[in-house]
Amino acid sequence: MRTTSFAGVWTAARAAMAIAIIAGIVAQLAKSIGTAAELGRDITTTIANFFSFFTILSNASAGIVLLWAAVWFVVRRRGPGAVEPTGLAIALASVSTYMIITGIVYNLLLRNITLPQGSEPIPWSNEVLHLIGPLFLLADVFLGPCRRALPWRALWAIVAFPIAWVAYTMSAAAWSPTPSPATRSGTPTRSSTRTRRAAGLRSWGTSSASRWRSSRSAPS
Repeated sequence: MRTTSFAGVWTAARAAMAIAIIAGIVAQLAKSIGTAAELGRDITTTIANFFSFFTILSNASAGIVLLWAAVWFVVRRRGPGAVEPTGLAIALASVSTYMIITGIVYNLLLRNITLPQGSEPIPWSNEVLHLIGPLFLLADVFLGPCRRALPWRALWAIVAFPIAWVAYTMSAAAWSPTPSPATRSGTPTRSSTRTRRAAGLRSWGTSSASRWRSSRSAPS
């Protein structure tokens, strides 16, 4: 059983994690823009490329949804037994899936790739976006308060973004072969295929955990 005090503490943790994620994105974006300016690169293209990376999109989505969950808990929750609205439940399941994929792919496959001098990510930002954030969203799947059981058809909503991102990646006219701070990979097609497969498996796991948790516990 989840107590109201625990729910309040976890809600505060969600808000803090959201702020840390957003700060990490802003810091890395500022560094990328600064580096582009020093090297005479087009700033608009740099920004567009920055927000094309799965890591950045998944973290930005996670920050927004975690803030949404925190605000909902404070403003709209109605005492013991309350459950989050369906839209929020799907959004949390979605960003948890995307962040867990980011953490697994980066830490297993990309962490030890050496980047060209001057393109290294900010260390603290890199850890927040690739390790701390994904671990928090994994914990949130099991510990987040007021969770709603999702129907299996919600899987389609969860995997919609990875499928769209894969389609965008594979249809892009050109990709830089140099590993980036966001992906650490110069082979987007292979990475895209792995992302699509991982998204399907992870979304199934997230939905299963949501249904299992809702059947066993509720805030009190």
